[in-house]
Amino acid sequence: MKKAILMLVAGLMTFSMSLAMADDAKQPSAKQQAQRQRMTDCSKDAKAKGLKGDDRKTYMKSCLKGEADTAGASAMSDAKSAKTTQQEKMKSCNADAKTKGLKGADRKTFMKTCLSGSASAN
Repeated sequence: MKKAILMLVAGLMTFSMSLAMADDAKQPSAKQQAQRQRMTDCSKDAKAKGLKGDDRKTYMKSCLKGEADTAGASAMSDAKSAKTTQQEKMKSCNADAKTKGLKGADRKTFMKTCLSGSASAN
């Protein structure tokens, strides 16, 4: 009788320990939680910056590594950096033209001047 009780207690202890270990296995580690948070933050930043395609991929890679230059400019070639700068200039000029209510030939002239970097564009 004592053997049966001891075996029952040992079985229950083993079962409860396995449940506890299974519960621990479901919880992500602190490192995993930090990586998930970093992924969320980097993704939000990339979306806020309007990054897509290769630019987003480059940004996410450097951001997830925790590099100081999270814009990824150091990883991009000069041509890619120039492209990004040109895209930013285009967005800015478009916004300025829209604010000024320019259309047709006036808009075209303004955009040409603005994109060339001429001071008379504004």
